[in-house]
Amino acid sequence: MTAREAVLVAFDRLFDKAARKLGVQCDEREKEEAKQRFAERHAAALDAVAQLPMAQIPESVMEAMEETIDGLSPAQVVAQLAAIPLAHHAQQMLRMIAYRSAQQRLLDHLITQADDQYGGN
Repeated sequence: MTAREAVLVAFDRLFDKAARKLGVQCDEREKEEAKQRFAERHAAALDAVAQLPMAQIPESVMEAMEETIDGLSPAQVVAQLAAIPLAHHAQQMLRMIAYRSAQQRLLDHLITQADDQYGGN
């Protein structure tokens, strides 16, 4: 088993734990869709560990992650849900800012080159 596969197996276990905590019923199709979305969102990290051999995530680590789920209060769960669209919007804004900054740096670089090559002011 690769580390990627081990993470996806762990996702299944944690998904089931979270569903039980919230009292949510999901069929296998919904669970597979959720796992697919998880894999797509975290593709870079999963691809980075795709070839690492790993039997499984250690049981003590899995238990610690499950305890984290158990320890979540309803308010914390709601806060996490509320934060998801905000985090997505913030990422989009940061991408736009980075793009504009790169454009400005490119323009500054071209202006500096023009000044140096053609005598400037």
